[in-house]
Amino acid sequence: MLSFESFSGSLDDWWNILAQLPDREVFQTPAWIRFIAESQKATPVIATLKDGGTAVGYFAGLTVKKAGFKILGSPFIGWGTERMGLRLLPGVSKPHAVEAITRYAFGELKCSHFEFGDAAIAPDDVAGLGFSCKSTATPVVDLTADEDAIYSRMSSKSCRYCIRKAEKLGVIIEEAKDDAFADEYCDQMRDVFAKQRLVPTYGVDRVRLLMKHLLPTGNLLLLRARESEGRCIATGIFLGMHETAFFWGNSSWRADQHFCPNESLHWYAMRYWKRRGAKSYDFCGGGEYKRKYGGVEKELYHFTKSKYRWLSVGRNMALKSFRMYQRIAGWQKK
Repeated sequence: MLSFESFSGSLDDWWNILAQLPDREVFQTPAWIRFIAESQKATPVIATLKDGGTAVGYFAGLTVKKAGFKILGSPFIGWGTERMGLRLLPGVSKPHAVEAITRYAFGELKCSHFEFGDAAIAPDDVAGLGFSCKSTATPVVDLTADEDAIYSRMSSKSCRYCIRKAEKLGVIIEEAKDDAFADEYCDQMRDVFAKQRLVPTYGVDRVRLLMKHLLPTGNLLLLRARESEGRCIATGIFLGMHETAFFWGNSSWRADQHFCPNESLHWYAMRYWKRRGAKSYDFCGGGEYKRKYGGVEKELYHFTKSKYRWLSVGRNMALKSFRMYQRIAGWQKK
């Protein structure tokens, strides 16, 4: 029977193993785990899947305390993390691996709630294990074609036109690594949310922590769009490693939308990560404005399970309450 046990080495030892796996992604790296640990006051959980005495898979997540309950997230909602989950060697049963990590979560870790997202795990893999499932369709752009082909797949009116217009108006995209970037991004983000009469879900401290942990790795791209006179009008945050790049966040001033900076930020990011070996560009969630870049929508599933049924109800109520707070706070700022 498959079973999980705590990984005995350090996070760097863990990555020396994971770096050899073909499906490795930025969200399992030591830097990302440390970023989540510090920003969420969470404790990393690294575990090895054993079949007898042989290692056949790995798991990365973190535990947090919410309302007195211990929760294992891989990831947890609100962490700004697309997926984490399992990494399995070829031939390992996905249902048996999920069953093993569930026993580990509620048994050895003594958690009351467990949730995870994994690009390789589908609802059939958790059938009969008591998980609830939520799916999100996210556009994924194929970066394996040449740049002309990638560009041609974008919408001619709502995307390619905007990229050309920004260029004609003198918009320049630059890579950023300076401390001022976090403040610019969050100032613009507040303006974006204000348009919808909402307030942001996180603040400048999280962006600073992201920069602290990820910039040294080379897996974080920060972009700034400037108009012809040098004023910053938009910013973007993008992640990438191995074969996959991810869109993490994008902000801009409402008054400067006529410059069309956002499309140029994405186009720059796609080419940047393509040159570094990425084969796909994941928009990390749905949204009508993401469809115009020529991606193919793929389903990502997020699975949740609670030790007590009423705890799942409480979690969902808490999410609804937070969204209500966002809306009320946004109205108050108008």
